[in-house]
Amino acid sequence: MADPHGTTGTPGPSAVVVGGGLAGITAALQLAEAGVGVTLLEGRPRLGGLAFSFRRGDLTVDNGQHVYLRCCTAYRWFLDRVDGARLAPLQDRLDVPVLDVAHPRGPRLGRIRRDPLPVPFHLARSLATYPHLSLAERASVGRAALALKRLDPADPALDGLDFATWLGRHGQSPRAIEALWDLIGVPTLNAPAQESSMGLAAMVFKTGLLTDPGAADIGWAHVPLGHLHDTLAAKTLDGLGVRTLLRTKAERIARTDDGRWTVEVPGETLRADAVVLAVPQTETHALLPEGALDDADRLLDIGTAPILDLHVVYDRKVLRRPFFTALGSPVQWVFDRTESSGLTGTGQYLALSQSAAQDEIDTPVAALRERYLPELERLLPAARGAAVRDFFVTRERTATFAPTPGVGRLRPAARTRAPGLYLAGAWTATGWPATMEGAVRSGFSAAGAALSAFGRRHDHPLQEAA
Repeated sequence: MADPHGTTGTPGPSAVVVGGGLAGITAALQLAEAGVGVTLLEGRPRLGGLAFSFRRGDLTVDNGQHVYLRCCTAYRWFLDRVDGARLAPLQDRLDVPVLDVAHPRGPRLGRIRRDPLPVPFHLARSLATYPHLSLAERASVGRAALALKRLDPADPALDGLDFATWLGRHGQSPRAIEALWDLIGVPTLNAPAQESSMGLAAMVFKTGLLTDPGAADIGWAHVPLGHLHDTLAAKTLDGLGVRTLLRTKAERIARTDDGRWTVEVPGETLRADAVVLAVPQTETHALLPEGALDDADRLLDIGTAPILDLHVVYDRKVLRRPFFTALGSPVQWVFDRTESSGLTGTGQYLALSQSAAQDEIDTPVAALRERYLPELERLLPAARGAAVRDFFVTRERTATFAPTPGVGRLRPAARTRAPGLYLAGAWTATGWPATMEGAVRSGFSAAGAALSAFGRRHDHPLQEAA
């Protein structure tokens, strides 16, 4: 029977973190920095969870397009901690090109961008000139935004209401929902307004657009995600003495008579003073000892939502912007991944990120190709004469937890009823939707709870930013 005290060489308390996604990595970092001996278990051959990269010929491909915002202070901490911030820079100022190809007078380009003014004036000029809404719709959006600013996203009453109903009560037309609220809400919540908890929607829009002028500035990795979440993260963990076991799944956890924990893995049993379960809710449910939660089965009521990514390699450059989003088309967001993938020569590699993709997650590749290549030609005239060198698809059927009304009461806190056992993951009670930010915050909460139980003094990483 192995003991993490011996495997890490660190005296004092020990912990096993089950799951090597962003939540688990964060918990392991925080615990190790506080002098806890940590063993990190990950069933895959790499770290990073669902935000990872793989090789396809000469390309390094991200399984999906991930972005973050300036208000994502926890994920920004993570990037700094693994020395990756410079590799995933933020925009100097929010600027989102929005192309409507269904306008009666032909394709029309609009922009959502901010000015260097205080809230809410930072978006006033952009909203006043936004061509995809009528003058009356723009005015109604402004009134709804002011009403939203007065809400408390943590109000339990908001969790049971869907976002579309609230928008309708505040004068939002179907066009306003399509061309603005869902344009932002679908990729951040992974659900349209009618399927989203008002509490989570209020959190997204209030935090991102109605607190700090620069809160919604967008950042994304200019290198493969695997370099940030696997290579650099593993290097940082190793430097702290964390024992990382890949291709290793926890099979059973149990509390011992002396109040410690055992974690069974193939060929070995680990002993520790604390365990952090940082795996999806279904896996957590399977590992939880009896009595750890008041109603463990509620974890199984937290649904999941898929994300579909389409990858297209052209023989020439067809898009001159780093990204854009579309209206009047099944295409949602399109990103240029040419440089980050390592593609050389005259070609261009585009990634289409399709959130809330329940209707297409199982559609055959040939059918997706037949549907989306003509759409790209509608959106990008330069693509009409370009040859497609490659077209492939990545599917995450359980990419996020579903942000449905009522989900808030199902999400558990980091602490369980079992002393020394903690939960982490974007699906736990972070107050955020299923984002990289939420995952890192959950790691903070789990590690913080464990360190408090150990009597270890620690400062919350975001204490100064809060």
